[in-house]
Amino acid sequence: MVENGVCEGIDVVKDNFNSITSPLYIIAGTAVLLLLYFGKSVVVTLLVTVLLAFVLEPIVELQERIYIVRPLGSALALVVLSLAIYSFVHFSYLKTMDFIDELPQYTTRIKEQMDKLRKKTQRLEETRKAIMPEKPEDRNAVKVKTVDSSFTAELGAGSVIAGETLLYLSFIPFMAYFMLTWSDHIRDSFVKLFHAEHRQTVKHALRDISHMLRSFILGNIIIGVILGVISAGVFWALGVPYWYFIGFISGMLSLAPYLGVALALVPPLAAGLGVLSARSMIAAALTVLIVHLFGLNVLYPKILGKRLQLNPLMVTLSLLFWGFLWGGMGLLLAIPITAAMKIVFDHVDGLNPWGELLGGKE
Repeated sequence: MVENGVCEGIDVVKDNFNSITSPLYIIAGTAVLLLLYFGKSVVVTLLVTVLLAFVLEPIVELQERIYIVRPLGSALALVVLSLAIYSFVHFSYLKTMDFIDELPQYTTRIKEQMDKLRKKTQRLEETRKAIMPEKPEDRNAVKVKTVDSSFTAELGAGSVIAGETLLYLSFIPFMAYFMLTWSDHIRDSFVKLFHAEHRQTVKHALRDISHMLRSFILGNIIIGVILGVISAGVFWALGVPYWYFIGFISGMLSLAPYLGVALALVPPLAAGLGVLSARSMIAAALTVLIVHLFGLNVLYPKILGKRLQLNPLMVTLSLLFWGFLWGGMGLLLAIPITAAMKIVFDHVDGLNPWGELLGGKE
């Protein structure tokens, strides 16, 4: 019995491998990869718009219950979101300018720290020269003065990228509005693309993906707020300037995959430069590290783990893959994309093993 089961399992693996390595699947997979890589601006814009539409959908549905028609409710939801983003950016700008205005008060301390660092650097340079004396300079050598044009080239390239980014960002609110107002039509039309016997499965998959995306975004917001409150409390105790603002920003940045620790360190260390002692600076850095590990190992499994049910190894590989394809946006979108793929695999009989591969332990 055991041998028969093992043989059957081996046969299934062989069949799946042979089907995947067939020329048709290889051509289709290559075409999809090329589309994702070369069309990343369009695909990323579309995915961000879909995420935004899923976030705003409950707000639009709530307005429908109080007899506000969907087109008006969609517009109101986008206006409220735009005002919230503008308020946050404006508040951040004001606090940053206040910090810059008060920075001269700490100039003396910063200068003292820089002088100490400069003296240590000079001692190291003198030690190096004593151990490895420099060769005498050849007076007859001709010195060629080069002109560095890399800054101009980088500035021009950056301007082009910024212009393209703003262009694609301008499409998001309009696309989100039409997705919200036409959501029922889009969903019903999409379901009708499949055979009648599969339409119910497609509906269930779309419903699960919708719930997953909302839970993912809401869960990240909750985790970010918790990490921000903890960070702000510790920064207040350490005497970090604008601890409430710095703590919230640091907590939110800590959510970024892999780069979270490095990004979250910047606000408290920049604000504490010349203000905090070396011991307090180290304490602030350790706080960011501990808070990040707490969010990653405690809050994420508790708040998002049950909904996503993803294998940590597969999540890491997906971050590597989507980060390679799309850079920073790929890192941000990798987890919801992988979770959506798992939901699709779980609802398709032939793809169930791939869903189990992406999933975690029961």
